[in-house]
Amino acid sequence: MIRLTQKEEEVMERIWNLGACTPKEVLATYDEPRPLITSISNTFQSLERKGFLGHKPQGRGYLYEPKIEKKDYGRNRLGDFVDKYFGSNYTDVVSQFVQDEKLTEAELIELLHTLISERK
Repeated sequence: MIRLTQKEEEVMERIWNLGACTPKEVLATYDEPRPLITSISNTFQSLERKGFLGHKPQGRGYLYEPKIEKKDYGRNRLGDFVDKYFGSNYTDVVSQFVQDEKLTEAELIELLHTLISERK
């Protein structure tokens, strides 16, 4: 999956939150000072070229909708993160979550039981 720029990720995050939307609707989600509408529109075009957005006519413009789910993009980015910072060692990642108390041992055991049950 293609990696997005920081600006593209920021706009895509807003699109995922809104669902089908227009550049003007995304622009309205920004606090002042807002970026220029041309900047948002250009980002939409870039996201469409990269396969993240599709569009259909609506009135005098277009309604854009995500073609990639946030969860799928996040899963891909997580893999990149683990590769880069943990040498592709997912065990180290989970161990770090437990050590940092982001995930308790009980939660980890419950997660393993759930995953094993789903595979059967």
